[in-house]
This record gives sequence, C-alpha cells and structure tokens, in this order.
Amino acid sequence: MSIQAKTIHTQPDYEQLRAEIRGIVDEVIKPRAELIDREGRFPRENLSALAETGWNGVLIPERFDGRGLDHVAFAIAAEEIAKGCPSTSLVYVMHVGAVQTIALYGNEDQKERWLKPVRNGAIGTYSTSERASGGHWWFNFSEASRDGDDYILNAEKSFTTSSGQADFYVTQTRTPGAQTPTDVSFFLVDGQLEGITSGIWDALGVRGNHSGPITYEGVRIAARDKLGTEGQGREILESGVSPVYLIGLGSTWLGVAEAALEAASEYVKGMVHRDFNKRLADYQIIRQQLAEVKVLISSLKPWQLSLARQLDELQAQGRPQVELFLALVEFKIHAAEVANKATKAALDVTGGYGYKKGVFERLFRDARAGIAMGPSNNIAREWIGKSLVGLPLELWYEGGD
Repeated sequence: MSIQAKTIHTQPDYEQLRAEIRGIVDEVIKPRAELIDREGRFPRENLSALAETGWNGVLIPERFDGRGLDHVAFAIAAEEIAKGCPSTSLVYVMHVGAVQTIALYGNEDQKERWLKPVRNGAIGTYSTSERASGGHWWFNFSEASRDGDDYILNAEKSFTTSSGQADFYVTQTRTPGAQTPTDVSFFLVDGQLEGITSGIWDALGVRGNHSGPITYEGVRIAARDKLGTEGQGREILESGVSPVYLIGLGSTWLGVAEAALEAASEYVKGMVHRDFNKRLADYQIIRQQLAEVKVLISSLKPWQLSLARQLDELQAQGRPQVELFLALVEFKIHAAEVANKATKAALDVTGGYGYKKGVFERLFRDARAGIAMGPSNNIAREWIGKSLVGLPLELWYEGGD
C-alpha cells in the first residue's frame, strides 16, 4: 500500500502543545531520569504517562484512536522529552516511528489490530540492524522462510531499542526469492511470540533505552502481518522509516543540548566563590562557553521546525518523504554534535561538581550515543560528501561481485 495524501487540518497551537508535553516531562519524566540511568531501568512509567495523554499516538489518525497531530508536534515532543530523560525520548522516537510506518503502509486490518492498542499503552519499535552490516541497517543477511502461508523468521538483530520490552517489533528481513541483501520485506512481530530472545543492554549512556541485541529463532509470523508487499522494504525504509526516525533523533539531541545549557546556566548563577565573592557567572570565560552553546542551539531550532513542516507538506501531497533524506541526515549530524559540545561545555563550566555523578555527567554520557547512532556521523558525512561531488550514495546493493 503506498502513501496516501493526508487531509490538511487547521494548524495546531504548537506553543500550547509544547506547554502540555513540558508539564508531563516536569511532573513525571524528569524526576525519574537519575533512577533510570543508575539502574538501567526501562522507562515504562514514563511511557504510560505519555499513553494516558495520547502523546504515544501523536501521528496516529484519530480514527485509530490517535491524536492525529503532525511532524512538528512530534519533533517538539521528542525535544521536550529529551530535556527530561534522553533514554525515554529515544524509546519514544522509535515507538512513534514504528507506528507511523504502520499508519503509512499497513492495510486496514493491520491498522485496527496494531494501532488502536497504542492508545492503551502498547509500545512498538524498529528491529532492523544486523551485526554483519553494522550501521548499514537497511542491509540484511537474514532471511525468513515460508511454511504454507506463514513466514518463519530467523534473524539476529544487533541493536533494537526497547529490546525485550516492546509489545511489537517492526522487523525487516529478506524473504524467499530476494536477489540482494537490500531486497528486504517488513513484518509486524508480536513481542510475545515464541522464539524471541533479548540480550543485555549495559552501555555508557542512555542506559534506559534497552537498545540491546534480539534474536528471532523460528518465530512464526502469519501472512497477514507482512507489512506491504514482499520486496517493498526499500520504499518503506526511505519514506516510512527514515524521515520520522531522523527528525525525531535530531530533536532528541537538540533537547539534550538545551537541557545541558539550562542546567549549566542555573548552576553558574548560583555558585559563588566566597574568597573573591564572585559567582561562576561573573567570569567571562564561563559566559563565553555558554554563549557558544546558545548560538549552536539557535541554529538548530528553526531548522528542526522547517524540516518537520516540509515532511508534513510532502505527506499531504502524497509525495515521498525521501526527498528530504539528506537534509534530515545533515540535521541529525549537527544536532548530535551540538549535544556533545553542549554537554562538554556544561562539564567544563561546572568544574568538579559537574564531574560527579549527576545531571551533567549523565547528559555527557547520553550525548555520546548521538555520534554513533545510525546513521553514524561518519557514515552520514560520507553520504553528504558523495552527493556534493556527484558520486552515488551506494545505499542499495545493485548487484555485482
């Protein structure tokens, strides 16, 4: 099923929506951030709070019990959630992306069965990348076999956010007859099916997002849970997976940068050196570091909203959102690096206090994930560079030895 044009509604009050999501963050999500990091706890309570207010169905049409909002609202939500807890924001982004893929490419039966439970708290996620192909998550060596009308899935996925915690997985693999490793198909996999085993997630940062390995061993998937047609994976990846994932990912790192700047600014205003009776904020070098971060954040915010609006326009016109792919990749790169610069500056200006366990060192660890998270900034820069000099991106295997 191809993407359908979306009816244009009156533009939401984005500031009101921001205030709404910020209230949830301040009341529920932010207070749990330290515990989630310390114990590596999956942020289920936070996700439940988002479900109760309908934010977990931000892009789901109202007729499937969603809020029917747009990509701008989603970007704002990911940003605000990340200010309180980056782990929760990453889980949220993957969930929203997974359900949006169903909303765009699922048939009516799939939308009824998989989207409506989201309003009651069902959590979805992507399960795509494989160890053998690293950050090239669109490149799969696994293959589902056929047993009558059903599919039997055998695959080892290297990084799956919400691994072992999600209620369902939007999973890609090859199917019988696939000619290349990028000739993939998508399936909707119930998280309770036999044969699913999740690995351990013990990482430097974003310790609550449970982005560990997951194994599907002899998992039987009914034919009705194939998403789209066999071999339609490329289209789904380009216009169903990547756009939502990238705008959400960039918004998450924007939120991390803002959280670091806000916390550092408050700290330096309140910390006084009694020997000279001067606040940290009274030192020029401190103010300049904070100002540099503020300028970088200001460069991201209009870009974020512009990209989100363009995604909405493309969807409304029934055009493929892959048209924005490289622009979204650039946004992800810049946002991840701004988050790293912001959290480093926050450590610098808060001195020994920032180095202790707490918000500054936690955000510093969390931000590091942004550089490596697919597409890694190294891979992404190569795409942009090739585009600049007229070379093919070589995202898709076109045959040969």
